[in-house]
Amino acid sequence: MKTVKQLADLAGITARTLRWYDRIGLLEPSRSGDNGYRLYGEEDALVLQQILFYRELGLPLEEIARIVKDPAFDPLAALESHRAAIADRIGRLRRLAESVDETIAHLKEGLIMEEKKLFRAFSEEETEALRKEAEAEYDPETVRASHRLWNSYSGAKKKEILDEGNRIYAELAKEMSKGPGAPEVQALVGRWREHMSNFWTPEPEQLAPLAAMYAEDPRFRSNFESFAPGLAEFMAEAVAEYVRLNFPPA
Repeated sequence: MKTVKQLADLAGITARTLRWYDRIGLLEPSRSGDNGYRLYGEEDALVLQQILFYRELGLPLEEIARIVKDPAFDPLAALESHRAAIADRIGRLRRLAESVDETIAHLKEGLIMEEKKLFRAFSEEETEALRKEAEAEYDPETVRASHRLWNSYSGAKKKEILDEGNRIYAELAKEMSKGPGAPEVQALVGRWREHMSNFWTPEPEQLAPLAAMYAEDPRFRSNFESFAPGLAEFMAEAVAEYVRLNFPPA
């Protein structure tokens, strides 16, 4: 049996992520020790491996839970499917590496580089797919209005907005050790809420689901992980606490 920290270290994730999976019912420990510690067995570790594979493939946690908790779930067939999907991604990762190499050369050696080439790894098709996913998940007109608002900004304004977002997330990463309910963290969540108005103004009941999506969707989670491991889950917890403190149920 392994403790939270032992299994998290083995899987290369944070203990906070593992506790988040337990909290939402995705992966609960097999048993608890006499000291109250959560303990995970070999079967739990295999399930965690499947969860991490599916997250790398872009599946949301809700869908992953449906798959791994299905009585007909076949781990061997799933692994074979993962292997095929990983092979399909190798070409994309190779293109990403080439793009990074070119950018390094541009920064180190001052080589001339077209601006669009910096973002070659993220195609217009992928951006359009994200927009369509958002329209399917939320009110389509709200998504389109947000798209129009963003396109109305000048290049300088867009950079200013994105820089402010990066500052907020960097400062949140520095405050993680204080816990999601710390006053400093809650103040930063308030700044984040104001920052979101540059794209669209979410209603109070939309804040926590939005932050949870950051933790569940690998495309967004990877951005947060670039600031600090576990920041996506921490953000979800901090925003949930912000909503609880500022918008209590009537």
